[in-house]
Amino acid sequence: MSNNKETPEHLQAQNIIVIHPGSLYLRIGRASDVNPCRILHAIGRRRKPDGQVYRDVILPTPVAKPKEPLSEFDECRLQVSHTLQSCVQSDGRRRYATPPQQISAFNRRSTPEVVQGSRVDWKDDLPGDTVFGEEVLGLNPSGEFNIHYPVKRGELNLHKNIGGSMSGVMCDLQDIWEYVLRHRLRIDLKQLKQYKAVLVIPDIYNRAHLKELTTLLLNKIGFGCCFLVQDHVSATFGAGLGYACVVDVGDQKTSVSCVEDGISHPNTRVRLAYGGADITQAFFWMLQKCTFPYKECDQSRPQDAFLLKQLKEDLCHVNLDVCGAQEKTFTVNQPQQERRKFTLQIGDEAIVAPLGLFHTELLSVTGANKSVPITQKPSGAQPNPEDCFDAEYLRETGRRGKENLEQTANESGIANAENQDEDMVVEGLEQEKEGKLNEKDFILPGGQMIGIDQAVLQSIERCPNDELKRKMYGCILVVGGGMKFTGISNWLQNRVALKIPLMYRSEHNIVTSSKDIDAEITAWKGAAIMSCLESATELWLTEAEWSRYGLRILREKAVFMW
Repeated sequence: MSNNKETPEHLQAQNIIVIHPGSLYLRIGRASDVNPCRILHAIGRRRKPDGQVYRDVILPTPVAKPKEPLSEFDECRLQVSHTLQSCVQSDGRRRYATPPQQISAFNRRSTPEVVQGSRVDWKDDLPGDTVFGEEVLGLNPSGEFNIHYPVKRGELNLHKNIGGSMSGVMCDLQDIWEYVLRHRLRIDLKQLKQYKAVLVIPDIYNRAHLKELTTLLLNKIGFGCCFLVQDHVSATFGAGLGYACVVDVGDQKTSVSCVEDGISHPNTRVRLAYGGADITQAFFWMLQKCTFPYKECDQSRPQDAFLLKQLKEDLCHVNLDVCGAQEKTFTVNQPQQERRKFTLQIGDEAIVAPLGLFHTELLSVTGANKSVPITQKPSGAQPNPEDCFDAEYLRETGRRGKENLEQTANESGIANAENQDEDMVVEGLEQEKEGKLNEKDFILPGGQMIGIDQAVLQSIERCPNDELKRKMYGCILVVGGGMKFTGISNWLQNRVALKIPLMYRSEHNIVTSSKDIDAEITAWKGAAIMSCLESATELWLTEAEWSRYGLRILREKAVFMW
């Protein structure tokens, strides 16, 4: 075993740091590690006297108060409940449900058991002006720290308040990542020139953001070299698949795209602004409807937000064999209060909430069901003055080449085939214009955003040919931490199977925990595997190249279509 530790490959992997930033968690570790270090992707900064107050919240803010009726939510909840009651269990018996009034009556009578001597205090007296990761949760909400989460809904968290500028967000990312490198991975930052970095980026990327992130890694943090890889591409590497329709459900976003041989097809990419946190809010809404015994629960408080997230993870499932009321206990551990133990009864709410991923009306609690889907912008819509070979340049030179070519062809009878490069450039750009993604395809009549099953079908239908569509229907890979509910992948498989066009109906398969890897770290693992491949030597971008050529070198070396 010790010999293996000293192989050149292992030594090389120890010097590669893989970084996967998410909206809620940051996963970061050496390519040689079995699992990455996971830390809450947050920073607390002590306010200056009379400074502006700013606090990012963990759960998306509800658009309505619990007392207000949410008609589309309630209609959808009843509809899903009726569907569940018409289902059968695995032994063929009909499902049954306990009446909500009965569950409410139990929860109304439930009183907490107090654990004496368990009081903890706020931790605002920490030394220094910055607090990182989970320590942020111990800060007093009315204390003197501002809280920032640099990534929101899968994008950089840019906003008009304090700390929301590009430089502010980059500063937060630098401080959090350097903190983890120093304190969790025990790396001396002065030695970082000897380390390489792999950054996992979203499948739908903003080129201006990639420029900032590359500058952050090479110029500010100071890695020797780096490369960027899209999360869906690295997920297929992590799962050991040559191709897949990747469904990545995170805390605050869901993204789908079709990946083949390490390339994510741009036309198939879509990002929907809902994820695990929206399911948590829908679940909390339903808990309140059946008289949640912890009455003071406030989803805007970090401790309560995490309690609700934990309850969702522990209680929610899509197992149709579980019927009737289930009794569960949970503990509330708020600073400056004794710990309390509650008993709760819950019925089909535990199944209905996760199905919000398919019936987006259930996400109307946070308004995520009416948000606008995001598709990949063509390169022409993201010009950059630094990039001298951008789409605009190619369009102009390509067109000029084509005009000259036609002229000479007419004069001397030369076949167009001799100068096909220009043709291809122009045709590619014109196709980009014609095949411009229509976000409306991802919105149902009435402005409702489509569910995850429809997103898979829409994404696959955008594949360029029938053979690729057949392959994608045959392999759907589910990753991310937002869809870890027992039985939900079978539900997705059945929903997709019902709607697959007849010509593609063959064996279709949903891979969730391939190779026994936790779905949360599949993309991180894949990036670690990629970074150690022999072919990766061509991908590394050095600090000297970046400083000299800037964005142009990303076009040359990026593993995705720039």
